[in-house]
Amino acid sequence: MSDMSEFSGDEPSPVPAPPALSDAEAAAVMVMLLGEDQAGSILGQFEPAELTLLGEKMCGLGDIGPDAIVHAIASFAQRTEELGIKAHGRVDTVRSLMTRAVGEVKANNLMQRILPEGQPASTLEIARWLNPQAIVPLIQGEHPQAIAVLLVQLDPDIAAQVLHSLPNQAQTQVVHRIATLGPVAPEALAMLEELLARRIGEQHGQTALTMGGARFAADLINSSGKLVEKRVMPEIAKMDKQLARQIENEMFKFEHLFALDALSMGTLLRDVESEVLINALKGTEPEHRDIFFRAMSSRAADGVKDEIAARGRLKMADVLDAQKAIVAVARKLAAQGTIEFGSSGDDDYV
Repeated sequence: MSDMSEFSGDEPSPVPAPPALSDAEAAAVMVMLLGEDQAGSILGQFEPAELTLLGEKMCGLGDIGPDAIVHAIASFAQRTEELGIKAHGRVDTVRSLMTRAVGEVKANNLMQRILPEGQPASTLEIARWLNPQAIVPLIQGEHPQAIAVLLVQLDPDIAAQVLHSLPNQAQTQVVHRIATLGPVAPEALAMLEELLARRIGEQHGQTALTMGGARFAADLINSSGKLVEKRVMPEIAKMDKQLARQIENEMFKFEHLFALDALSMGTLLRDVESEVLINALKGTEPEHRDIFFRAMSSRAADGVKDEIAARGRLKMADVLDAQKAIVAVARKLAAQGTIEFGSSGDDDYV
């Protein structure tokens, strides 16, 4: 069929050229196409001058039509085509992404599936993917050392639920062994493999050694509830005071302060210097800052907000030091019984 323009006598309307965007404008369009979390993560790596320029372009572009978006994406695609993506280190990059997505234990298992070495999945690898209800029957009545070696290879939340199911006396023994766990002899892993193989009927294999440590023990206790903490920690302190302090240091993090009620938070803030609080909140998300502000008067909160806004860029090391200082005050007040993390229920968290 002939083109109708041949008979109409009218020339077809020319397609308008896409708007010309500067590099900064194209970058502004690309950032606005991202989600808030992704965009914030990228913008956090820019220098102040770059942020100023990008912000000006984002505010000054007005309505952004489809042609402008296509132009920005095409410019980005052209630049990435010129750069390319090197194959060197690709496996490490994929492993890192997988670890961020699902955690180290599951990431290792996924990488073994992606890049198999011809070995069947071991019983320990299978156990890592089981839910707590399936794991508990596998370890009933087993030695605390064997249970500890298994728990440190599970996700902390799963391991905590398994620990919670153990008898009270066994909980202390298992946590102590986790916190002091060093290199595990191949014979111990082989015995655990044989145990699991016998219990779940899977083929025996070899698996990589996983370590425990004070941090894992602290995560386990934090996720197990206050009754477990009250039972286990005094017994750990009797066995090894230095180890108990290491676990406590890992148990008390700045994020745990977010669980304080307004009264306890107000008590804490009265013992914290203003400069320390400002530095600590500078590196805190706005919704978490509000937890602190709600415990202050409106005037005091507005003053702290103004100071945070006027402080400018601050080294992360200074932020972490300030947060550690506040945590130290909180630990002292908690030890004195002046403030309390959570209530007295068994399912509460530190």
